[in-house]
Amino acid sequence: MKRISVFPLNIRQKVILVLLLLSIVMLIIAAISFNSLLRIEQKQHFVVIADDLSNMILEIRRYEKNYLLYGSPEDLEENRKYIQRSLNVLERIYPDVKDLRVKPLLDIISRELLEYERIMILLSTRDAWNKQLDPVRVEEDLRDHGKNVLALSSELVSFERDTILRIIKNLKANLLTALGIFIALNVFLGTIVLFKIIKPLKIIEKTTLRIAEGNFTPIPVTSARDETQRVIQAFNRMVSELEKRQDQLVQAKKLSSLGTLTSGIAHQLNNPLNNISTSCQILIEELIPLLNSLTESDRQFTEKMLGNIEQEVHRAKDIVKGLLEFSREREFCLTPIFLGQVVERSVRLISSQIPPGIQIVHNIPPDLTLKMDSQRMQQVFLNLIENAVHSMKDAMGEIRIGAETSLSGNSVIITVEDTGKGIPEKVRPHIFDPFYTTKEVGAGTGLGLSIVYGIIQKHFGSISVESREGEGSRFTIHLPIENVC
Repeated sequence: MKRISVFPLNIRQKVILVLLLLSIVMLIIAAISFNSLLRIEQKQHFVVIADDLSNMILEIRRYEKNYLLYGSPEDLEENRKYIQRSLNVLERIYPDVKDLRVKPLLDIISRELLEYERIMILLSTRDAWNKQLDPVRVEEDLRDHGKNVLALSSELVSFERDTILRIIKNLKANLLTALGIFIALNVFLGTIVLFKIIKPLKIIEKTTLRIAEGNFTPIPVTSARDETQRVIQAFNRMVSELEKRQDQLVQAKKLSSLGTLTSGIAHQLNNPLNNISTSCQILIEELIPLLNSLTESDRQFTEKMLGNIEQEVHRAKDIVKGLLEFSREREFCLTPIFLGQVVERSVRLISSQIPPGIQIVHNIPPDLTLKMDSQRMQQVFLNLIENAVHSMKDAMGEIRIGAETSLSGNSVIITVEDTGKGIPEKVRPHIFDPFYTTKEVGAGTGLGLSIVYGIIQKHFGSISVESREGEGSRFTIHLPIENVC
């Protein structure tokens, strides 16, 4: 058995259908009412003619009585005139009569009137007496036909008036029916508007107020399968995205606070590092006379330990200096700087976070100078290196950073490559979108590459990515050589 699929109507289709039904009903009722009014007009006109016909027949009977009483030729003449007028009226209205119940009545009136005229003519001629006709019987026949004609004309008037009353009654019933249908359709339309539009909008309005208070509970989705369901589903998606964005913004604020904390810690570390460095230098100066009294091996060991202390102190101071420069907020400005220095500082800052199995190789021409904002470019390399580290399987692989001047000599091409797991093709178009991340919850904010993209744009450059799953990724940055602040 073939299954018949039912397509539910959406709100727009329901409203259009109701309005269409309203229009059709109104047109039908208007057409019926207009037709009824036309019929009433025609019937009213016919009743006037029928009244005139009835009055003419009354005149015919009056002149008939006068003639029979007084035998006046004038009364006979008037009687004949009114008979002729009545026949003319019947002849004139007969073609316009479309009611099948009226036509037979008009036929009977016409026949009775013609018979009345024949008897009247017979009665008025002397031949009737010559043929030994009974004048009393002829007069009785005349009166009978006169009564019939008068009764039929009255019946005709009554019939047409009853018809008019019946049409008016039907017209009132039709108008009341139309009013009932109109009210029912309006109630149905109002129900659709109330429950399908106003009520969901009220729910959404309350939900927006709830969201403003920090409650991201989604709206229950109904199974209406119309616009309201799709709007609620879209609203729930928006609520879900807002909740994610809020979490990511909180994470970004935490990172910002961490930068401030890092700056404070770096300032605090500077003092003990300076003290250690000063103490180490004093100790070296004080121990120089005593070192000569030691054996060669002891003297070399002591010098090596003191040198290591001083070297590590300088290294720690460089890291603190890098942290201070990285966390310091300042205006964006392009100044000439060696690209190799920026890359080295970036690698030094992130070196503590790189697993032993990952090697960073950077090959930057030592004399390559670009106008750039060193702090923000350092942030670019930190983000790219961090992403490359996260893409490594089993914390094993290599990150290569290189730079060269383009063939035209107008720009520098910087590449950051890794041997990680690569970027899936469906993800690639979105990696520079704000808050877009494929990492687990809490492992990233989705802001890193978006920030990188914004910084490169500020440097009037461009960044692109090439990647194959399982083979690693390659980020290519194009920066113009000539830039101004």
